[in-house]
Amino acid sequence: MGIFKNASKVLRENIREYGMYIALAVIITIFTILTDGLFISSRNISNLLNQTGYIAVLAVGMTLVIVIRHIDLSVGFLAGFLGAIAAIAMVFWHLPAWLAIILVLALGVVAGLITALPVAKLGIPSFVASLAGWLIYRGAILLVTEETGTIVIPNKTFNDIGDGFIPDLPASLQIPGVHTLTLIIGLLGIILFIVSEIRSRRTKQSYHFEVLSMDMFIMKLVLISALIGYITWVLAGYQGLSWTLVIVLLVAVVYHFVTTQTVLGRHIYAVGGNPEAAELSGISVQKITLIVFGSMGFLSALSGILFAARLKSATMTAGSLFEMDAIAAAYVGGVSAAGGVGKVIGSLLGAVVMLSLTSGMNLLGIGIAYQYVVRGLVLVLAVIFDVVTRRKSK
Repeated sequence: MGIFKNASKVLRENIREYGMYIALAVIITIFTILTDGLFISSRNISNLLNQTGYIAVLAVGMTLVIVIRHIDLSVGFLAGFLGAIAAIAMVFWHLPAWLAIILVLALGVVAGLITALPVAKLGIPSFVASLAGWLIYRGAILLVTEETGTIVIPNKTFNDIGDGFIPDLPASLQIPGVHTLTLIIGLLGIILFIVSEIRSRRTKQSYHFEVLSMDMFIMKLVLISALIGYITWVLAGYQGLSWTLVIVLLVAVVYHFVTTQTVLGRHIYAVGGNPEAAELSGISVQKITLIVFGSMGFLSALSGILFAARLKSATMTAGSLFEMDAIAAAYVGGVSAAGGVGKVIGSLLGAVVMLSLTSGMNLLGIGIAYQYVVRGLVLVLAVIFDVVTRRKSK
């Protein structure tokens, strides 16, 4: 009984961190029962994670924007506009896919910096500055597509980013019936996770920080490793890891490292916690604002690429409500509206939670009107949860 008592105590003390895991588990359980297991089929899980990709990368960037107490409403139509630019570059300018991608990613960074300049230099509220961007990029999409309408992208290399899967090992090395390379990558992921957690625990102990008791630490390793292993097995049973998921995982790893292991990451959270104190301690709030919004622009471009590649085309309506999905994913993933609190991994889980709701309701044949209502209620509950837990922590 001691281990259950410890688990209950850890859960109460870290409810912000573990709440999203519980929410996801509940959602998966409910939809699995209601769909007679169809929800957790290999095909549906693979499609769900691929559909999450373009929102997940936006949610990562949005998390950092909200952490420094700002918002960016322009990211949706910016993603749609840059996806259209990528299509135009390949179809009409005849650029190779790799060059079109580099061009669009660079334009994304520039667009993010343009949004940030009036915010950082003039103190204009980010809501207003990004709302202007929302209008501008909405008009820009219409301008670049008004003559051609939907631009079909015939480039297979580019389209594979959105709906392609990584190749498997040679036939002689494959395990029959499963995508062997995906299993190996999943196993390496589990090993890296365990090694990272052990190193983090030892580092905290060396500085006399509080850590989980050994039984709770082992339970955490076992549960999360089992989750990674299960998802890997499910994906390997279909077509393996998609290129979209590989890109999302790379983004998550890079941003998780930057926010947790670098000086820049510490400065971002310092600015979010107290901008005035951060400025007095020698941190340039303007510089951090420019970096975060530039990063948001880069991820908007990446989102536009993923979406255009998945559709194999650029459309006039691309990017519609992307920003709302990204903001919702960030809040559901644990970012605080007050700033200074939020994790990259949490925002990814938030995106999975929101897309799981959509996927499950689609499988049940629930109308789009009711889907919006449910997703809105989940967002409200997430914000209420944030406010209540912050008050209790004080």
